[in-house]
Amino acid sequence: MSGVTSDVVDRDLERRLRDAFADVRASVVENPDLFARVTRTLAEARQRRRFRIELALGISAFIIANAVLGLALSDRQRGRITMPWWAIELITNIVLVAIAIALGPFIKRFGRSYAADVFRENPRTGKSYLVLTDVAYYLIFTAFIMFTMTFVEPSDWVASTGNQLKHEVARVGGILLILGILHTANVLALPIIGSLLSHGHPRSTAARGAGASGPATWSAPPLGPGTWIVRIEPSETPPEGPGDPSAGGG
Repeated sequence: MSGVTSDVVDRDLERRLRDAFADVRASVVENPDLFARVTRTLAEARQRRRFRIELALGISAFIIANAVLGLALSDRQRGRITMPWWAIELITNIVLVAIAIALGPFIKRFGRSYAADVFRENPRTGKSYLVLTDVAYYLIFTAFIMFTMTFVEPSDWVASTGNQLKHEVARVGGILLILGILHTANVLALPIIGSLLSHGHPRSTAARGAGASGPATWSAPPLGPGTWIVRIEPSETPPEGPGDPSAGGG
């Protein structure tokens, strides 16, 4: 009898599950924006994959081009390849210029949303700030490259090529250090600058004045389709409770 009872319970449970799933399928409403969002997500994934491939190909082509340039400027004597000091200096300068040109837009590409959040009260000022920051970056990089250029071979480079290689690697590390310091300072200073600018912006001043004299106006930010916004406001009339004398009661 226990086996028959368990079979009946299992069949009843299975029937109830099928009915529940059928009710859920019948009550589900298709989101008209779902296909567009999935398509956009797939397109963004393809774009990111294409960007990584292009970045890898660009770096590989740059390395190969510098290797070919180094071989073309080298001397071959008795089966040995000797590269003059000015060829190493030239390749290092090319690498420094490439780092300065490539890393600036690369960092800016991923920092636009952060800057947009900081300068949401005054986006035109934010764009001008980013442009001026780019100019300052390139001026600093240009000055660093010109300050560290070598036009006459030092005596310690003649004795050992390793001394020159150490110097050139230190130049590359120095420009990366400067870029990291400037980027960190920019990330830390942007919220402070954005806050100072927003306090003096006419829109924020008008909002504070409206809040002091009357109810402040509220506007929804630009959002995509399918987004719900919950707005909570205080009631104009006080709630009526059991102890409220105006509610009428003995």
